[in-house]
Amino acid sequence: MDTGLYVHVPFCVRKCGYCAFFSRPAQPDLVAAWFAGIERELAALPAGFVPASVFFGGGTPTALDERDLARLLDLVRARVDLKNLAEWTCEANPGTLTPAKLACLRGGGVDRLSLGAQSFANETLKRLGRIHAADETRAAMAQARAAGFANVGLDLIYGVPGVARESFQADVEAALALAPEHLSCYCLEIEDGTPFARAAAAGELAVAEDEQRAQFDWARGRLVAAGFEHYEISNFARPGRACRQNGLYWSGGEYFGVGPAAHSHWAGARWGNVPELPGWKRAFEEKLEPAAKARETLVMGLRRLAGWDRADFRAATGFDYDALRGPEIARLAAQGLLTVDPDRIRLAEDALFVSDAVFAELV
Repeated sequence: MDTGLYVHVPFCVRKCGYCAFFSRPAQPDLVAAWFAGIERELAALPAGFVPASVFFGGGTPTALDERDLARLLDLVRARVDLKNLAEWTCEANPGTLTPAKLACLRGGGVDRLSLGAQSFANETLKRLGRIHAADETRAAMAQARAAGFANVGLDLIYGVPGVARESFQADVEAALALAPEHLSCYCLEIEDGTPFARAAAAGELAVAEDEQRAQFDWARGRLVAAGFEHYEISNFARPGRACRQNGLYWSGGEYFGVGPAAHSHWAGARWGNVPELPGWKRAFEEKLEPAAKARETLVMGLRRLAGWDRADFRAATGFDYDALRGPEIARLAAQGLLTVDPDRIRLAEDALFVSDAVFAELV
């Protein structure tokens, strides 16, 4: 099975009001300390680790200046055997992307971009706390194509309080007009510890779940009609353009994560780093007993629209899913939340928007 490498770049120009990911401003002393930690962790990777995918996430990787981006690319190439590399993704904010950074990324081996568009309405971008404007996303896409990127994804957020359905629909149409290879549509969630959470607690912000579901259902239909495959709850891709790195997470694959707040799964163990700078260490390490790990793998794989083939699940975990969770599967199928065929299970259409409730029954 393929393996992957995730590098957490914990820097942002400004934190968005909804975001709970670990990030800090890119101050020179913090960037220097981060590089030292990344070099240390990369040097500790086991002999024989040959990832098929690399993913730079954050934070905002493109919050680094061009010199530091080049340094990061050089460091990964020097410390990691990339002979089997099939996909190298970098997340990017249109407000921090320049032609010089794009040339640096493409020249350094990155072949896939994930652009955080989020919306094409400037009022919505302001509400979310984004630093960029809609025209900067359009410019970033044009510049990415000019730099030689043939695989570009766009992220959108739906269900934003106070944003009409028609505005989100216009966002999707604007994204389609840019002809990306991949689209992610994420439902706005109120994450603990964020400004949005504080606003919700004060009664200043309320999420309408019925409206969120209506936007989700509309987007699914529109994107499938436009030729995209809905391959995971929040993700849509042109044929052959599904994200390989995320596929590892959903199939129980192995990967190393380096950087503060990064997580790893390797040789039956998993661990996570604390979200701290300038230094960080492991926050936890655990080795799940086989049945618990299999239940977790079952749930993660059900995020994919194709679900689990029985033989594939048995090969991945050593368990048959009916032996593992037969009564729960039968009950969820009777409730119309799982579709069960003789050799495959998957989320039913009605369960896609309420998948967390289904997963809680299975894990």
